[in-house]
Amino acid sequence: MSSSVQSLTVLGATGSIGQNTLDVVARHPERYRVFALTAARQVDTLFEQCRRHRPRYAVMVDRDSAAALRARVREAGLATEVLDGPQALCAVSEAPEVDAVMAAIVGAAGLAPSLAAARAGKKLLLANKEALVVGGELFLEAVRSGGATLLPIDSEHSAVFQSLPDDASTWERRVDKIVLTASGGPFRTRDPDTLANVTPEQACAHPNWVMGRKISVDSATMMNKALEVIEARYLFGLPPERIEVVIHPQSVVHSMVQYRDGSVVAQLGTPDMRVPIAYGLAWPERIASGAAPLDFLALGALTFEAADARRFPGLPLAWAALRAPSGTTAVLNAANEEAVAAFLDGRLRFDRIHAVNAETLQDVLPSKPGSLDDLLLLDEQARVRARHVIQRWQA
Repeated sequence: MSSSVQSLTVLGATGSIGQNTLDVVARHPERYRVFALTAARQVDTLFEQCRRHRPRYAVMVDRDSAAALRARVREAGLATEVLDGPQALCAVSEAPEVDAVMAAIVGAAGLAPSLAAARAGKKLLLANKEALVVGGELFLEAVRSGGATLLPIDSEHSAVFQSLPDDASTWERRVDKIVLTASGGPFRTRDPDTLANVTPEQACAHPNWVMGRKISVDSATMMNKALEVIEARYLFGLPPERIEVVIHPQSVVHSMVQYRDGSVVAQLGTPDMRVPIAYGLAWPERIASGAAPLDFLALGALTFEAADARRFPGLPLAWAALRAPSGTTAVLNAANEEAVAAFLDGRLRFDRIHAVNAETLQDVLPSKPGSLDDLLLLDEQARVRARHVIQRWQA
């Protein structure tokens, strides 16, 4: 890895994580240069990012969008080369010039380029939790065999990572449990019987964080936390029964590690994703993130409470999927992506997202995936089944 300026690829540059990453990078031009930026179809946003950060490559998954971006880049006289298609995502993730990759593509679509970065031995900043939820041991093996450095960017997993000893070989014997905190989302105090009438706008109105629509819905159902439990199991190697979730409405304590002696080490900070992003970019050093410092005198009370199983029935699916055959977590992720998309499109009631997930888990029995092709096939099988379930439950 470069000892001075790091060359960075940002997968999913136009999303909230990607934009926050570029905000941090722009604060430290002496440390980082942008090698590649990628997006699906957001031509206007990616063009503005190219104009500001001057990457060598820009990748758009959609070919027509790439053609539109290519024309605008040429007209503006930028030197950025525009590529298109899923293979290009992998190419800019594994390129020898790249030191670090921010993996921030939402959903299973981010798995292939994340695997490519892992196999190429990159510093991999993982904001796409699906890489581990879907990829599981296959993804971890790619990290090990490629000699990659895996750094979690989710605020909760970054908090756990910062609270653990440096020597990972001691985690099993020194740590009693990991405690992931959850805000509870916009419906933490709402009567569960009224959730059938929730609109996408209400579900996406998170009280603390500014996020994309899909992850905002996941936060409202707590499926986001279920996926984080699965991710934590793979990241930190502790058995599922030693991973706990508590509701913490203020989103100041981002997660905690309880040790064998009863001590608890926690990471606190303002609810700003630039904090874990800056930590990942600079690790093992620390740099300014642009986030406001925590003002303890203005905090008020920090409270914690149990998750309501009636309001958040999807949360226990995490432990159920981890106890089930290998590949089950990939089924859960695929079902949830389909259910959330149907809800956001107005085709499924909010309170039926869990029903789709639970029924799909029951109907799709995976065999252990041994390759990326196996994972993609399993993902598609689960999606097909979830769509059938959604048709039965459509609003």
